[in-house]
Amino acid sequence: MAAVLELIVGSYEQVVLGYRVTTDDKEWTAKANFTHHAHTASISSLAASERFVVTGSKDETIQLYDMKKKTEHGALLHHDGSITCLEFYGTSHLLSGGEDGLLCVWGTKKWECLKSIHAHKKVVTSLSVHPSGKLALTVGTDKTLRTWNLTNGRSAFIKNIKQTAHIVRWSPDGDKYVVVVDDEVNIYDLETASVTGTITNPKRISSVKFLNNSLLAVAGDDEIVRLCELEKLKCVCEFKAHETRVKAVDSFMMEDYCVLVTASNDGLIKMWKLHLKEELEPPTLLVEVNTSARLTCLAVWKPSSVQPPAEEPAAAATTSEELARELLKTKRVRIATEVVVLEDESKPRKKKKKAVGK
Repeated sequence: MAAVLELIVGSYEQVVLGYRVTTDDKEWTAKANFTHHAHTASISSLAASERFVVTGSKDETIQLYDMKKKTEHGALLHHDGSITCLEFYGTSHLLSGGEDGLLCVWGTKKWECLKSIHAHKKVVTSLSVHPSGKLALTVGTDKTLRTWNLTNGRSAFIKNIKQTAHIVRWSPDGDKYVVVVDDEVNIYDLETASVTGTITNPKRISSVKFLNNSLLAVAGDDEIVRLCELEKLKCVCEFKAHETRVKAVDSFMMEDYCVLVTASNDGLIKMWKLHLKEELEPPTLLVEVNTSARLTCLAVWKPSSVQPPAEEPAAAATTSEELARELLKTKRVRIATEVVVLEDESKPRKKKKKAVGK
């Protein structure tokens, strides 16, 4: 049965490009679907939810695009400086970070800024939302790693890391996270907030993506994509993805295999079929597209990409240790548009809390 999705890429040329990908067992095809001159400066970040694609730029704006109606949906103008990072939590919230040091939480129903947090003294270089929606991690040029409790919008933990990290990502299970500094991937444990291991890449790292809770795809300033096993702290498979350096990597799961998406400096986007088995083999190429643009960022839009309720609790804790203990228990959390509804499996009652402090 054929599936339809879209590859969305941003470029130095200020243009967002969309490619419609049709998949079936025999052949994958990718055709240009739209071109949108969304900004007046280069595009620095992209994110996609079930309905919207959002783009951030050095022109200090976040542009909204409604993928179902195929129309522009307005702009978010809260930041004062370049937009450096964007990430959706499900369909209800968007988080943005910028050159102004702000971390903003947006509600997607009315596109209101629900919370604006002075997260860093300098630039926010990367952010990541915990699978529960209760925590966010940010790193910045002030050389700190910060954990934010999104139930009250307050800092839960600050760690001085002595260098500027440019990428931070939670694992899918939310029990660990990675912080990238130059060519190193540092793996942190949620409960202890300490480094449990480090993987060194031959070149500076440009993008990382968790393929499952223990396998990380790493792209750097060369043409190779490396698949690293976090438990073994080593690269277990690598392949030449492009002729020039890889700018961005993303992935999604099909029925019985993983699809890896790579974008390179030469304007090519490639999709790869990867079987996640114990003995990894290099992936096979499914389809490639030449955009003829200088690509900066990448996202995959899937019409049915509704985030299921995470098997994580909301936390009323205030310290990093309390948050870790709460998040490692077995509960469920569901994010509504402006409230968090807790569902404790041991209690039939429901308790409501604001998603973000005001």
